[in-house]
Amino acid sequence: MKILYGVQATGNGHITRARALLPALQQQGIEVDFLFSGRSEAQLFDMAMFKDYAWANGFTFSSRNGKVQPLSTLRQLKPLQFIKDVRQLDVSAYDLVLTDFEPVSAWAAKRQGILSVGLARQYALRHPLAGKQSVSWLKAAVSVFAPAQHYLGVHWQPDYPDLLPPLLSAPAVFNQPANFASFEPFILVYLPFEQLTQVLAWLKQYPVWQFKLYTDIKAPYQDENVKLLPFSRQAFPLDLHHASGVICNSGFGLCSEALRAGKKLLIKPLKGQIEQAYNAYTLANMAKASVFSDFTANVLDTWLQQEAAQPYAFPDPLPAVAQWLKQGCVRPVSDVVRQAWQQNE
Repeated sequence: MKILYGVQATGNGHITRARALLPALQQQGIEVDFLFSGRSEAQLFDMAMFKDYAWANGFTFSSRNGKVQPLSTLRQLKPLQFIKDVRQLDVSAYDLVLTDFEPVSAWAAKRQGILSVGLARQYALRHPLAGKQSVSWLKAAVSVFAPAQHYLGVHWQPDYPDLLPPLLSAPAVFNQPANFASFEPFILVYLPFEQLTQVLAWLKQYPVWQFKLYTDIKAPYQDENVKLLPFSRQAFPLDLHHASGVICNSGFGLCSEALRAGKKLLIKPLKGQIEQAYNAYTLANMAKASVFSDFTANVLDTWLQQEAAQPYAFPDPLPAVAQWLKQGCVRPVSDVVRQAWQQNE
């Protein structure tokens, strides 16, 4: 079996999910090619496991100072290039196209009549998560952006018949006890959509606390009680494992990893990004995170004084998903979802 796996690269969560799923697909004997879009190819990093992947422009959003910029987003859209990319992408050699909210591969599959599966957090937004009714146009918008014949969303709770547990890798570090005695306590910070100077000023108000802040820099440096670090898929999981807590935007992937690792969460949803708003609402409803909207000393002080969190166990859906894809998606989506969640029963 041969699959084209399209990945929306706007955020790292989609790529992280692809990293987790690829070994399970390979264990089923599935040959996988990748296509990434939504981010400049030059900004992709640590991509060796995806080998000779393809790249397309796709669509993404523009943000500044923690808020989506609608006009800038519209100005950077390239609809004619998108149409050209869809028409030029030949998927006839594939048995299936798997899209993690990646629109070029999704529309190429639809146009050429190839079996397609949508597997992404965004597909969960077709449901009223945590009792919050979705806006009337959202279900249609999600389906139009990256259409598929079968939809698999991902969620933190087993409350919906076609929403899987988070698809997470199992780094060896999580199978080892954290030797906290050898580490000075620190808080892990990842706020890529926020203004760096504002984040630094906020953290420096608490000099008795140490922070590790991952951001878009070339080399690490220390700024008072904040250690700034460049993006790294090797160092970041280790720091997540040893951190006393995590401050981040409300992307699904990192929040899921923090829940699994038992880290208390302070999250700031990106304004104007509806998925992050839903994620924040759900986590607050589950009492698994504190949510904030402005960089005030009071919100940071209150959260820093909170007790540590407990690990939140998720079943591993990767084998069930890979097996279902290998079998040609003949069973109902609800069957593979039930199979995945029942591992914790």
